[in-house]
Amino acid sequence: MTESTVDAMDGAMESPVDGAVNVAKDVAKDGARGDRCAAEAPRSRVRSYVVRAGRVGQGQQRALAGLGPRFVLPWPATSIDLDAAFGRHAPRIVEIGFGMGDATATVAAAMPGYDFLGLEVHEAGVGALLRRIGEAGLPNVRIVRHDAVEVFERLLAPGSLAGVHLWFPDPWPKKRHHKRRLVQPPFVRLLASRLAPGGYLHCATDWQPYAEQMLEVLAEEPLLRNRAAGYAPRPAWRPLTKFERRGLALGHDVWDLVFTRRF
Repeated sequence: MTESTVDAMDGAMESPVDGAVNVAKDVAKDGARGDRCAAEAPRSRVRSYVVRAGRVGQGQQRALAGLGPRFVLPWPATSIDLDAAFGRHAPRIVEIGFGMGDATATVAAAMPGYDFLGLEVHEAGVGALLRRIGEAGLPNVRIVRHDAVEVFERLLAPGSLAGVHLWFPDPWPKKRHHKRRLVQPPFVRLLASRLAPGGYLHCATDWQPYAEQMLEVLAEEPLLRNRAAGYAPRPAWRPLTKFERRGLALGHDVWDLVFTRRF
């Protein structure tokens, strides 16, 4: 197997994870669950988000009530059979902090052979994605409404993922808040451990200082290999988010980073 998992990105919505699929399948079939790190995260851990009260629209409320029981996985959970939750065994991609879910729904619709697990803590975003799932009839998306760090620690087995998307996380621009940034060495190490060999981690941000930190942290993780000389061009299969389009209209740049798990 060659390290070609993201070389075909420029195809029309072509998946970047073909090189990782067989490995991920073998890991799951063999039942290699490894250490689930089941212990609760310390209460003193600094979180990368603040849950704010926000308006949940009527359509989102209906989606939460009607579709939530099927598509939102229960938490807390020491383990969940994801094959049973999705109703099949397929290569799996996790999206961290999907916002209102537009990009998640677009990619999931274009890649029906892959399962997508979206992580989001805000109720309005969960309701919005559920509404998109219902409108588009997407069977390959499930949601966990909980902190991403704990989900990766407690729910996702080592070597089980074909890919991870971390698109436009909060940059926490004030220096005193940099400790809240999600891309830190311990979390990147955790993400890398959950990728199958050849699986990929794709980050994107429009905040240059955060992009520089991302590049530095990812490059220092020994399990990962950069697929570009530095920053990567935006893959054709990554849709523009509303937030990104707004930033580009204001003249902001966007930086993509694509790293793969070493074999």
